[in-house]
Amino acid sequence: MRVAVFSTKPYDRQSLTEANAAHGHHLNFFEARLTAATAALAAGYDAVCVFVNDQLDADALAILAAGGTRLLALRSAGFNHVDLDAAARLGITVARVPAYSPYAVAELAVALILSLNRKIHRAFARVREGNFSLDGLLGFDLHGRTVGIVGTGRIGEAFARIMAGFGCQLIACDPSPSDAVRALGAQYADLHTLLSAADIVALHAPLTPDTRHLIRAETLALMKPGAMLINTSRGGLVDTRAVIAALKRRHLGALGLDVYEEEEALFFHDLSAHGIDDDVFARLVTFPNVLVTGHQGFFTVDALRNIADTTMANLTGFTQGSGPAHVVPAPVPRR
Repeated sequence: MRVAVFSTKPYDRQSLTEANAAHGHHLNFFEARLTAATAALAAGYDAVCVFVNDQLDADALAILAAGGTRLLALRSAGFNHVDLDAAARLGITVARVPAYSPYAVAELAVALILSLNRKIHRAFARVREGNFSLDGLLGFDLHGRTVGIVGTGRIGEAFARIMAGFGCQLIACDPSPSDAVRALGAQYADLHTLLSAADIVALHAPLTPDTRHLIRAETLALMKPGAMLINTSRGGLVDTRAVIAALKRRHLGALGLDVYEEEEALFFHDLSAHGIDDDVFARLVTFPNVLVTGHQGFFTVDALRNIADTTMANLTGFTQGSGPAHVVPAPVPRR
Protein backbone atom coordinates (compact mmCIF):
# COMPACT_ATOMS: atom_id res chain seq x y z
CA MET A 1 0.00 0.00 0.00
CA ARG A 2 1.24 3.50 -0.84
CA VAL A 3 1.06 5.67 2.27
CA ALA A 4 1.64 9.41 2.65
CA VAL A 5 2.86 10.09 6.18
CA PHE A 6 2.40 13.67 7.38
CA SER A 7 3.81 15.68 10.31
CA THR A 8 6.89 13.51 10.49
CA LYS A 9 10.03 14.07 12.51
CA PRO A 10 13.20 11.94 12.41
CA TYR A 11 11.94 9.76 15.26
CA ASP A 12 8.68 9.08 13.36
CA ARG A 13 10.58 8.03 10.27
CA GLN A 14 12.79 5.69 12.27
CA SER A 15 10.03 3.97 14.25
CA LEU A 16 7.65 3.63 11.30
CA THR A 17 10.36 2.39 8.95
CA GLU A 18 11.48 -0.24 11.47
CA ALA A 19 7.90 -1.41 12.05
CA ASN A 20 7.22 -1.50 8.30
CA ALA A 21 10.03 -4.00 7.69
CA ALA A 22 7.58 -6.82 8.42
CA HIS A 23 4.79 -5.32 6.28
CA GLY A 24 6.33 -3.90 3.12
CA HIS A 25 4.22 -0.78 2.61
CA HIS A 26 5.58 2.09 0.52
CA LEU A 27 5.92 5.00 2.93
CA ASN A 28 6.52 8.54 1.75
CA PHE A 29 7.27 10.99 4.55
CA PHE A 30 6.21 14.65 4.59
CA GLU A 31 7.29 17.13 7.27
CA ALA A 32 4.27 19.31 6.57
CA ARG A 33 1.08 19.15 8.59
CA LEU A 34 -1.89 17.82 6.70
CA THR A 35 -4.46 20.55 6.13
CA ALA A 36 -6.68 21.51 3.23
CA ALA A 37 -3.70 23.49 1.89
CA THR A 38 -1.35 20.48 1.85
CA ALA A 39 -3.76 17.59 1.21
CA ALA A 40 -2.96 17.59 -2.52
CA LEU A 41 0.46 16.16 -1.64
CA ALA A 42 -1.32 12.87 -0.95
CA ALA A 43 -2.76 12.52 -4.46
CA GLY A 44 -2.31 8.96 -5.67
CA TYR A 45 -1.76 7.47 -2.21
CA ASP A 46 -4.12 4.76 -0.96
CA ALA A 47 -3.67 5.78 2.68
CA VAL A 48 -2.69 8.83 4.66
CA CYS A 49 -1.04 8.60 8.08
CA VAL A 50 -1.45 11.62 10.35
CA PHE A 51 -0.73 12.88 13.86
CA VAL A 52 -2.64 14.89 16.47
CA ASN A 53 -2.20 18.39 15.03
CA ASP A 54 -3.10 17.57 11.44
CA GLN A 55 -6.47 19.06 10.43
CA LEU A 56 -8.78 16.55 8.79
CA ASP A 57 -11.79 18.78 8.20
CA ALA A 58 -14.34 18.29 5.43
CA ASP A 59 -12.32 20.31 2.90
CA ALA A 60 -9.09 18.36 3.53
CA LEU A 61 -10.91 15.03 3.41
CA ALA A 62 -12.62 15.91 0.13
CA ILE A 63 -9.22 16.60 -1.44
CA LEU A 64 -7.86 13.31 -0.08
CA ALA A 65 -10.82 11.34 -1.40
CA ALA A 66 -10.52 12.95 -4.83
CA GLY A 67 -6.86 11.89 -4.88
CA GLY A 68 -7.69 8.25 -4.17
CA THR A 69 -7.22 8.03 -0.40
CA ARG A 70 -9.33 5.27 1.14
CA LEU A 71 -7.77 4.94 4.59
CA LEU A 72 -6.87 7.51 7.22
CA ALA A 73 -4.42 5.97 9.72
CA LEU A 74 -4.10 8.04 12.88
CA ARG A 75 -0.91 7.81 14.93
CA SER A 76 -2.93 8.72 18.01
CA ALA A 77 -5.73 7.55 20.24
CA GLY A 78 -7.77 10.73 19.94
CA PHE A 79 -9.71 11.55 16.76
CA ASN A 80 -11.24 14.94 17.59
CA HIS A 81 -9.23 16.48 14.71
CA VAL A 82 -11.12 14.37 12.14
CA ASP A 83 -14.52 15.21 10.67
CA LEU A 84 -15.92 11.70 10.99
CA ASP A 85 -19.20 12.60 9.25
CA ALA A 86 -17.29 13.81 6.19
CA ALA A 87 -15.01 10.76 6.23
CA ALA A 88 -18.00 8.41 6.29
CA ARG A 89 -19.73 10.33 3.51
CA LEU A 90 -16.59 10.17 1.36
CA GLY A 91 -15.99 6.47 2.01
CA ILE A 92 -12.73 6.97 3.92
CA THR A 93 -12.06 4.46 6.69
CA VAL A 94 -10.53 5.96 9.85
CA ALA A 95 -8.28 3.85 12.08
CA ARG A 96 -6.41 4.82 15.24
CA VAL A 97 -3.96 3.63 17.88
CA PRO A 98 -6.17 3.23 20.96
CA ALA A 99 -3.51 2.35 23.55
CA TYR A 100 0.12 2.98 22.68
CA SER A 101 1.33 3.35 26.29
CA PRO A 102 -0.88 4.57 29.11
CA TYR A 103 2.20 4.54 31.34
CA ALA A 104 4.05 7.09 29.20
CA VAL A 105 1.36 9.75 29.60
CA ALA A 106 0.55 8.92 33.22
CA GLU A 107 4.21 9.09 34.22
CA LEU A 108 4.64 12.49 32.58
CA ALA A 109 1.62 13.76 34.51
CA VAL A 110 3.30 12.61 37.73
CA ALA A 111 6.57 14.24 36.64
CA LEU A 112 4.74 17.56 36.21
CA ILE A 113 3.21 17.22 39.67
CA LEU A 114 6.55 16.48 41.32
CA SER A 115 8.33 19.26 39.45
CA LEU A 116 5.70 21.87 40.27
CA ASN A 117 5.32 20.81 43.89
CA ARG A 118 9.02 20.73 44.71
CA LYS A 119 9.88 23.57 42.28
CA ILE A 120 12.45 21.38 40.55
CA HIS A 121 12.40 23.48 37.36
CA ARG A 122 13.19 26.61 39.35
CA ALA A 123 15.80 24.90 41.53
CA PHE A 124 17.59 23.60 38.43
CA ALA A 125 17.89 27.10 36.98
CA ARG A 126 19.09 28.54 40.30
CA VAL A 127 21.78 25.96 40.92
CA ARG A 128 23.21 26.45 37.43
CA GLU A 129 23.67 30.12 38.36
CA GLY A 130 25.28 29.27 41.70
CA ASN A 131 22.19 30.21 43.71
CA PHE A 132 21.54 27.62 46.42
CA SER A 133 18.87 29.56 48.32
CA LEU A 134 15.76 27.59 49.25
CA ASP A 135 13.49 30.64 49.44
CA GLY A 136 10.41 30.11 47.26
CA LEU A 137 11.00 26.38 46.81
CA LEU A 138 8.75 25.10 49.60
CA GLY A 139 6.59 22.13 48.62
CA PHE A 140 4.28 19.71 50.42
CA ASP A 141 4.07 15.97 51.06
CA LEU A 142 2.02 14.15 48.44
CA HIS A 143 1.21 11.49 51.04
CA GLY A 144 -2.31 12.05 52.34
CA ARG A 145 -3.22 14.68 49.74
CA THR A 146 -6.43 14.30 47.70
CA VAL A 147 -5.91 13.79 43.98
CA GLY A 148 -8.84 14.23 41.61
CA ILE A 149 -8.75 12.17 38.41
CA VAL A 150 -11.03 13.31 35.61
CA GLY A 151 -11.25 10.37 33.23
CA THR A 152 -10.33 6.87 34.37
CA GLY A 153 -9.64 5.02 31.14
CA ARG A 154 -6.32 3.26 30.68
CA ILE A 155 -4.23 6.39 31.24
CA GLY A 156 -6.31 7.54 34.18
CA GLU A 157 -6.04 4.08 35.74
CA ALA A 158 -2.24 4.03 35.30
CA PHE A 159 -2.05 7.49 36.88
CA ALA A 160 -4.28 6.38 39.76
CA ARG A 161 -1.99 3.43 40.51
CA ILE A 162 1.04 5.70 40.75
CA MET A 163 -0.68 8.26 42.98
CA ALA A 164 -2.05 5.49 45.21
CA GLY A 165 1.56 4.39 45.64
CA PHE A 166 2.37 7.84 47.00
CA GLY A 167 -0.32 7.35 49.63
CA CYS A 168 -2.74 9.86 48.11
CA GLN A 169 -6.49 9.86 48.60
CA LEU A 170 -8.17 9.36 45.22
CA ILE A 171 -11.41 10.87 43.97
CA ALA A 172 -12.50 10.20 40.40
CA CYS A 173 -15.02 11.35 37.82
CA ASP A 174 -15.99 9.36 34.74
CA PRO A 175 -19.35 8.42 33.16
CA SER A 176 -18.06 4.82 33.07
CA PRO A 177 -16.45 4.10 36.46
CA SER A 178 -13.53 1.68 36.55
CA ASP A 179 -13.59 -1.27 38.93
CA ALA A 180 -9.78 -1.29 38.85
CA VAL A 181 -9.65 2.34 39.99
CA ARG A 182 -12.25 1.66 42.68
CA ALA A 183 -10.07 -1.22 43.89
CA LEU A 184 -7.31 1.34 44.52
CA GLY A 185 -9.58 3.07 47.02
CA ALA A 186 -10.88 5.80 44.72
CA GLN A 187 -14.28 7.30 45.40
CA TYR A 188 -16.32 8.35 42.37
CA ALA A 189 -18.14 11.68 42.43
CA ASP A 190 -19.48 14.33 40.08
CA LEU A 191 -17.08 16.93 38.68
CA HIS A 192 -18.14 19.69 41.06
CA THR A 193 -17.54 17.52 44.11
CA LEU A 194 -14.16 16.40 42.77
CA LEU A 195 -12.98 19.94 42.05
CA SER A 196 -14.04 21.13 45.49
CA ALA A 197 -12.23 18.32 47.31
CA ALA A 198 -8.99 17.83 45.38
CA ASP A 199 -5.59 19.31 46.15
CA ILE A 200 -4.43 18.18 42.71
CA VAL A 201 -6.70 17.78 39.66
CA ALA A 202 -5.42 15.70 36.73
CA LEU A 203 -7.26 15.60 33.42
CA HIS A 204 -7.24 12.31 31.48
CA ALA A 205 -10.42 12.74 29.44
CA PRO A 206 -10.97 12.82 25.66
CA LEU A 207 -11.94 16.05 23.92
CA THR A 208 -15.57 15.99 22.84
CA PRO A 209 -18.20 18.72 22.47
CA ASP A 210 -19.27 17.91 26.04
CA THR A 211 -15.76 18.17 27.53
CA ARG A 212 -14.52 21.23 25.62
CA HIS A 213 -13.53 23.87 28.20
CA LEU A 214 -14.43 21.52 31.00
CA ILE A 215 -12.09 23.69 33.04
CA ARG A 216 -13.34 27.26 32.72
CA ALA A 217 -14.04 30.22 34.99
CA GLU A 218 -17.01 28.56 36.70
CA THR A 219 -15.29 25.26 37.39
CA LEU A 220 -11.98 26.88 38.38
CA ALA A 221 -13.89 28.81 41.04
CA LEU A 222 -14.90 25.49 42.60
CA MET A 223 -11.30 24.40 43.11
CA LYS A 224 -9.53 24.80 46.43
CA PRO A 225 -7.42 27.97 46.69
CA GLY A 226 -3.87 26.92 45.91
CA ALA A 227 -4.83 23.64 44.17
CA MET A 228 -2.78 22.28 41.28
CA LEU A 229 -4.16 21.53 37.80
CA ILE A 230 -2.51 19.05 35.41
CA ASN A 231 -3.56 18.44 31.80
CA THR A 232 -1.82 15.82 29.67
CA SER A 233 -4.84 14.84 27.57
CA ARG A 234 -6.18 17.45 25.13
CA GLY A 235 -5.65 21.21 25.22
CA GLY A 236 -9.27 22.02 24.47
CA LEU A 237 -10.34 20.72 27.89
CA VAL A 238 -8.97 23.91 29.42
CA ASP A 239 -10.01 27.51 28.77
CA THR A 240 -6.54 29.07 28.81
CA ARG A 241 -7.71 32.64 29.36
CA ALA A 242 -9.76 31.56 32.38
CA VAL A 243 -6.75 29.71 33.79
CA ILE A 244 -4.57 32.80 33.38
CA ALA A 245 -7.16 34.82 35.28
CA ALA A 246 -7.16 32.23 38.09
CA LEU A 247 -3.37 32.34 38.24
CA LYS A 248 -3.34 36.15 38.35
CA ARG A 249 -5.68 36.27 41.34
CA ARG A 250 -3.61 33.56 43.10
CA HIS A 251 -6.55 31.16 43.24
CA LEU A 252 -4.87 28.45 41.16
CA GLY A 253 -1.72 27.35 42.92
CA ALA A 254 0.12 25.64 40.05
CA LEU A 255 -0.48 24.54 36.48
CA GLY A 256 1.18 21.75 34.49
CA LEU A 257 0.37 21.35 30.81
CA ASP A 258 1.60 18.98 28.13
CA VAL A 259 -1.12 20.18 25.76
CA TYR A 260 -2.52 23.56 24.77
CA GLU A 261 -5.74 24.42 22.96
CA GLU A 262 -3.95 26.39 20.21
CA GLU A 263 -0.86 24.20 20.07
CA GLU A 264 -0.95 23.46 16.33
CA ALA A 265 1.18 26.48 15.42
CA LEU A 266 3.61 25.95 18.31
CA PHE A 267 4.28 22.39 19.35
CA PHE A 268 6.68 20.09 17.46
CA HIS A 269 8.43 23.13 15.94
CA ASP A 270 11.63 24.97 16.89
CA LEU A 271 10.57 28.61 17.28
CA SER A 272 13.59 29.68 19.31
CA ALA A 273 14.94 31.87 16.51
CA HIS A 274 11.58 33.45 15.70
CA GLY A 275 9.72 33.99 18.95
CA ILE A 276 6.15 33.13 19.86
CA ASP A 277 3.31 35.03 18.20
CA ASP A 278 0.61 33.59 20.46
CA ASP A 279 0.11 36.30 23.10
CA VAL A 280 -2.03 34.07 25.33
CA PHE A 281 0.62 31.35 25.46
CA ALA A 282 3.37 33.92 25.95
CA ARG A 283 1.53 35.31 28.99
CA LEU A 284 0.89 31.81 30.34
CA VAL A 285 4.56 30.86 30.52
CA THR A 286 5.52 34.01 32.43
CA PHE A 287 4.10 32.55 35.66
CA PRO A 288 6.72 30.87 37.88
CA ASN A 289 4.15 28.28 39.00
CA VAL A 290 3.38 27.14 35.44
CA LEU A 291 5.25 24.32 33.71
CA VAL A 292 4.54 23.55 30.05
CA THR A 293 5.97 20.71 27.99
CA GLY A 294 5.42 20.43 24.25
CA HIS A 295 3.06 17.45 23.93
CA GLN A 296 5.71 14.92 24.88
CA GLY A 297 3.55 12.64 27.01
CA PHE A 298 3.63 9.97 24.28
CA PHE A 299 7.36 10.39 23.71
CA THR A 300 8.98 7.21 25.00
CA VAL A 301 10.72 4.50 23.00
CA ASP A 302 8.05 2.06 24.13
CA ALA A 303 5.16 4.26 23.02
CA LEU A 304 6.73 5.11 19.66
CA ARG A 305 7.29 1.42 18.98
CA ASN A 306 3.69 0.58 19.89
CA ILE A 307 2.32 3.43 17.77
CA ALA A 308 4.32 2.30 14.77
CA ASP A 309 3.44 -1.38 15.19
CA THR A 310 -0.29 -0.71 15.53
CA THR A 311 -0.28 1.73 12.61
CA MET A 312 1.39 -0.81 10.33
CA ALA A 313 -1.04 -3.53 11.46
CA ASN A 314 -3.97 -1.21 10.65
CA LEU A 315 -2.56 -0.59 7.17
CA THR A 316 -1.97 -4.29 6.54
CA GLY A 317 -5.41 -5.30 7.77
CA PHE A 318 -6.98 -2.82 5.38
CA THR A 319 -4.83 -4.06 2.49
CA GLN A 320 -5.68 -7.70 3.15
CA GLY A 321 -9.40 -7.00 3.28
CA SER A 322 -9.92 -7.88 6.93
CA GLY A 323 -9.98 -4.20 7.84
CA PRO A 324 -7.90 -2.29 10.39
CA ALA A 325 -7.98 -3.70 13.89
CA HIS A 326 -8.88 -0.35 15.40
CA VAL A 327 -11.48 1.38 13.25
CA VAL A 328 -13.10 4.57 14.50
CA PRO A 329 -16.86 3.97 14.08
CA ALA A 330 -18.74 6.32 11.79
CA PRO A 331 -21.12 8.65 13.64
CA VAL A 332 -24.72 7.48 14.01
CA PRO A 333 -26.98 9.62 11.80
CA ARG A 334 -29.20 11.95 13.80
CA ARG A 335 -32.94 11.82 13.24
